[in-house]
Amino acid sequence: MSIDPKRGEIWRIDLEPARGAEMKKTRPAVVISRDSIRHLPLRLVVPLTEMQPHFTAQSWKVLITPDANNGLTKLSAADASQVRGVDLSRFTSRIGKLPPATLDDIAAAIALIVDYKPNSILPSAQAR
Repeated sequence: MSIDPKRGEIWRIDLEPARGAEMKKTRPAVVISRDSIRHLPLRLVVPLTEMQPHFTAQSWKVLITPDANNGLTKLSAADASQVRGVDLSRFTSRIGKLPPATLDDIAAAIALIVDYKPNSILPSAQAR
């Protein structure tokens, strides 16, 4: 079976083996890499975890409420501090899709984590 995860989709992903503080187990993750690089055999993802009350003070965690479109069954948080590239062989099943506004929130959380400044984009990257 050929799989082709797209930006904004939520997939169940096997994150084992993991080390230290890395998220573990098979869990939902949202694909954040742009579709124009789908020819690569990996995707950038942000893993999801069950929402906890203390996450509201952590600006790098984005709240995701379960609904019919995203396919989640629990109140969840996308943890931008856990962003990573994963091989397509780790993707097990598609769960659902997030709306563009939530993807923008996740991208903003990643920008916060890496201290991204919008005016620092490389001129050559703007043409892509």
